[in-house]
This record gives sequence, structure tokens and C-alpha cells, in this order.
Amino acid sequence: MYQYRQATPEDLERLWTASIAEHRGDPRYPAWKEEFIHYNQTGMGATFAVIHNGCPIGEGTLLFSPQCSAIRGRTHLADGRRTANINALRIRKKHEGKGHISALVRMMEQYAAEQGYTRLTIGVQARETRNRAIYLHWGYDALVTAEREEGELILYYAKNLNGEK
Repeated sequence: MYQYRQATPEDLERLWTASIAEHRGDPRYPAWKEEFIHYNQTGMGATFAVIHNGCPIGEGTLLFSPQCSAIRGRTHLADGRRTANINALRIRKKHEGKGHISALVRMMEQYAAEQGYTRLTIGVQARETRNRAIYLHWGYDALVTAEREEGELILYYAKNLNGEK
């Protein structure tokens, strides 16, 4: 059985423990764990989880504040008022392709709209054509910017939650 919800502190702990284990030796993951838990505690962000049989197996985080490290002051990606960013969208491999991330994104969009946000942005590596096609299908079709990050070209797209183009 699958469910989709705003992540609890226990969900966050379990998700990040698994991510750190999967990326053993990568010092970014323990640092990101601290950051993302802080964002949830302070309202700078909100993480949502896909739960399978009581275990979190997927996630996505809405970043609201331009002060978040992934946003780095880029208010065209998240401004703390009307624009938020979908970040760290992932699911365990064996659960991919079953519509869980699509359902999670719809929940995140609804939550953002309820909080007064009218526009969401999402980034994708230019070489990830499958993910880019999915994001375009979801309505993230307005190119906001293209930037180099850690040697990769990242394309940022936006979607207006009120249906306006």
C-alpha cells in the first residue's frame, strides 16, 4: 500500500539515512540532511514523502526561501512569497515508473497553492531527457534559466499554478 504525505520528522530521518548509505563517502549527503531538516523545521521548505508499507521510499521538497543553499539567492527560482522550487525529487529504483512521483508532485502543487504560491520552478540536468520530458508533460514548460552547476548544465522550468501562461 502506498500513501503520500508531508514528511514527518521520522520520515525525514529514514529518508536521509537511506540516501547517506546509498552515497557512502559523499560528504554532501550528511550536510544536505542537516539543511533539509532545518528547512522543514523553520518553514523555509517542506518535504513530502511516498510511503510504502510504512517505509518512506520517495521524496520531494518544496523550497520557499531564496536563502536555501540550492536556491542561492536566485529569487526567480524561489522568492518566499509567490514562487517556490521543487527540489530533491527522487524515488527508490524498484518503485520508479509507477506514477508515485507524479502523485507526489500533484500533492506538492496543491500544498504550494494553499500556501499562496502561484508559480513553481523545477530544475533538470540538460542531459536527462527522460526527466525533462516528464516535467514538460506535467506543465513545467516555461524555461526560466539555464545555468552551470557543478559542471552540469541545469535547465530550470516553471509552471503557473493558476493555469495562466
